[in-house]
Amino acid sequence: MQITFLGTAGSYPTRERNPSAIALDMEKDVLLLDCGEGTQRQFYQSPVSFMRVRRIFITHFHGDHYLGLPGLVQTMGLNQRTEPLDIYGPKETTRFVEAILNSGYSYTHFPIQTHEIAPGERVAFDAYSVTAAEARHSVPALAYRIDEKERRGRFKADEARALGVHGSDFALLEEGKPVTTRTGKLVLPEQVLGPPRPGRSVVYSGDTRPAPEIIRLAEEADVLIHEATFLEELKSLADAWGHSTALGAATVAQKAGVRALYLTHFSARYPELTGSEAEAHQAYPSAIAAHDLLELQVHQR
Repeated sequence: MQITFLGTAGSYPTRERNPSAIALDMEKDVLLLDCGEGTQRQFYQSPVSFMRVRRIFITHFHGDHYLGLPGLVQTMGLNQRTEPLDIYGPKETTRFVEAILNSGYSYTHFPIQTHEIAPGERVAFDAYSVTAAEARHSVPALAYRIDEKERRGRFKADEARALGVHGSDFALLEEGKPVTTRTGKLVLPEQVLGPPRPGRSVVYSGDTRPAPEIIRLAEEADVLIHEATFLEELKSLADAWGHSTALGAATVAQKAGVRALYLTHFSARYPELTGSEAEAHQAYPSAIAAHDLLELQVHQR
């Protein structure tokens, strides 16, 4: 599971930052969280292929979070995409997506399906699930939690050998299938596998004030990506516009007990982010201010 920050700007692009977009590589496919303008160009500068994006989750319909969709979709079409694309988001997702994708000549020849999801709803896929929670912004908005499915326990090769397991039977046991040894002994997977390992989890806040809904969503997550548009000196502005300060984001992470916090969605007022990190460290000492094209591997516990 790898995270690539394609855009970390708030409201509009700057010299240093593209608007919001985060690629989450789930090994078999890529999940895209938000799609600010210019996202397809950011993909070209990253190790992630936009052609592997299977699903897009939009947090809300402010331009810096979705205006990259027409460009990305057209670029996929021009590159001969045939696989379907699913776009998820809050209420009115279908209306917004259809309006922008049908606003000019289209070069898409692949199925695009939109899905409107509500706070508290969970969508399950083969290898992971996505849960939505209400974000407290100035328009209807969601935050998302991506949970990888539970993984099998570690394989105990020495114990398997002691039971008479040889050759290709190792792989069968690792896949959870029983085998019979050359001496006729039945060996069950639970005899040579450790306890199941929890899947990894990533939470993305979208645009929001610090909120109890986000704290509950992020509880004990491996990674929380939380917006930190302002510093505390502009907290009144953050509150009025439905945003968080760096300290507010860090407080959410501390209360949720997450393993790692990455800040994003920075105001153009802050070309340098040392102040954002320093402020966040008051509540969460290991917080990191993300930058465009930062790559992060989410390790198994």
